[in-house]
Amino acid sequence: MRKNIVAGNWKMNTTVPEGVQLAKEVVEGVAAAADLKCDVVVGVPFTHLTAVKAVLDGGKVWLAAENCADHDKGAYTGEVSAPMVASTGADYVILGHSERRGYYAETIEMLKTKVDLALAAGLKVIFCCGESLDERKAGTHFQVIKDELVGSLFHLEEQAFANIVIAYEPIWAIGTGETATAEQAEEIHAFIRQLVAEKYGAQVADDTTILYGGSCKPSNAQELFAKPDIDGGLIGGASLKAADFMGIVTAF
Repeated sequence: MRKNIVAGNWKMNTTVPEGVQLAKEVVEGVAAAADLKCDVVVGVPFTHLTAVKAVLDGGKVWLAAENCADHDKGAYTGEVSAPMVASTGADYVILGHSERRGYYAETIEMLKTKVDLALAAGLKVIFCCGESLDERKAGTHFQVIKDELVGSLFHLEEQAFANIVIAYEPIWAIGTGETATAEQAEEIHAFIRQLVAEKYGAQVADDTTILYGGSCKPSNAQELFAKPDIDGGLIGGASLKAADFMGIVTAF
């Protein structure tokens, strides 16, 4: 059976000491929660990985990096490779976030390379896909998502694909306070699961975790997570306060 996952994406927020404190609060919240129905992941800046790992080690919270380079090593000043990320003890890496695609011109082909490097380094991938407001208004959102998944993921063999978590993020609902309705989100999640089924078969599709990432908060998490194809969330702003994050974690 597929996992339910609630993953925080801190983005470019918190200093290392602030991040360690936040991680401690999440660990305490998870420890205090009875009978959790999901895995909990915190996605932190590169600078925080080792320090946060020390707080999480031996606990029930998994660690993610927010990105990795599209090269294994070499003269790429300022970049951080997948093996470097893995060497910190991280479990996951978030790839394809709309902010990376938009601000840093990450392409489908570049993300295909990053996915391959991350998996080769032993990391699991939280792979983001989603449409802009213009694309949704134009009715091309299904094709946009299909192109992103086919171009960056569907070259993988079934065994490798088992290490992929997909996160649907309507770009128009990230950091805007807007949220797709539960019905809108479910429609896309079901579409993604059908694409996976067409490529890998019904069993793989049923085992694939698909997260919602678009202004998910404690007030709407339960309604979203009740949908049959929504298996959790990739949480931005609400992951920066442990109480808000735990409000989403316990929505299951």
